[in-house]
Amino acid sequence: MNNRRFARTAGWLVLPCVVAAGVLAWYVTRQPASPFEQQQSTSFDPALVSRGEYVARVSDCVACHSLPGKTPFAGGLEMATPLGAIHATNITPDREHGIGTYSLADFDRAVRHGVAPGGRRLYPAMPYPSYVKLSDDDIQALYAFFMKGVQPANEPNLPSGIPWPLNLRWPIALWNGVFAPTATYAAKPSQDALWNRGAYIVQGPGHCGSCHTPRGLAFNEKALDESGAPFLAGALLDGWYAPSLRQDHNTGLGRWSEEQIVQFLKTGRNQHAVVYGSMTEAFNNSTQFMQDDDLAAIARYLKSLPGDPQRDGSPWQYQAVTARSDAPGAHTYATRCASCHGLDGKGQPDWMPPLAGATSALATENASAINITLNGSQRVVTAGMPDAYRMPAFREQLSDQEIADVLSYVRGTWGNHGGAVDAKAVSKLRGHTDPASSSPIILHMR
Repeated sequence: MNNRRFARTAGWLVLPCVVAAGVLAWYVTRQPASPFEQQQSTSFDPALVSRGEYVARVSDCVACHSLPGKTPFAGGLEMATPLGAIHATNITPDREHGIGTYSLADFDRAVRHGVAPGGRRLYPAMPYPSYVKLSDDDIQALYAFFMKGVQPANEPNLPSGIPWPLNLRWPIALWNGVFAPTATYAAKPSQDALWNRGAYIVQGPGHCGSCHTPRGLAFNEKALDESGAPFLAGALLDGWYAPSLRQDHNTGLGRWSEEQIVQFLKTGRNQHAVVYGSMTEAFNNSTQFMQDDDLAAIARYLKSLPGDPQRDGSPWQYQAVTARSDAPGAHTYATRCASCHGLDGKGQPDWMPPLAGATSALATENASAINITLNGSQRVVTAGMPDAYRMPAFREQLSDQEIADVLSYVRGTWGNHGGAVDAKAVSKLRGHTDPASSSPIILHMR
């Protein structure tokens, strides 16, 4: 009797487990729907290929999928994750190692949903939570470009450094179900066409939130559009602090006009700042190639995002230094920094950015200030010409304590209130970062 009762009980327990396992197996292996599923042929009209090249520029595909001296889009870039290193893949039309066998529907699922042919899940280092907002027209154009506007590269993909079982990819489907949207961008009827175009670029192909939005415990962006206050509110990523793109007076774009935002994206500089860090790559291969109307749209949208005075702190105001300070770091600043940035901290327009009122000197997060002082900046290339002035690396010239002192001086002078820098923080970044390359990736697509 007891055995029969146990068998019946076990049977009732096993049945829901089997059903749950079946549902889970179906969910993690299912292929997302694509509007191009039944499309048997694809147009590769030259105008569509050219349009796709522009979409690739706006999407900054080169940032992850190209390396200096390698064939464009052949992959190989190493990206650190908390689980181990992964490498960007070959996305040229090579049929063995690239995407040459992808149909338009395959391409669509990979770009907008992070699912490769056969159901293999892509790591969300690929910004498909943003790319899902790409329009059908832009997906078709992008596909045409990669199939006909890019040279095939017989370059094998590198394996990830994530150990088993952490490298199992089926849990990504569950992550997607919680954190990844599934719909393309829908225009807001309450906003005009310029605002909607800017929102589309920033949220979708531009994937600005990938760097500028803080992430949660599951490494998800805390917000994916303007409906969430954390959206574009600033985030630490790969040893750099990507500042707020909201109307924060100190750490964001509150003091920038729409025209100054356009100037920065088009020329790499304005009266407030010069591109550096990861933004240099975005400028060199993406924003400077954007159409003026699209840059104006981005500026209009970003200026509509309110700041947060409680998070941002008291508004910065310039305070002149009337006498030579004997504070630690003052002498180093005078001898190492002032020739470019000025004893008054105001820089030398249009080439040397000010440190008075700089985001890196006002943000509580000090990674960018430390990183650029240790490692210098990459070359900024405008219209094919590299800049004549760049921030040098001081990792060999200054000790951790000297860098901490001079940055503490900068972050506490001229009204700056970012806070002091500890030598231990400098030492940590010294061990995990490398000097900036003087030979940046500049992609000549065709």
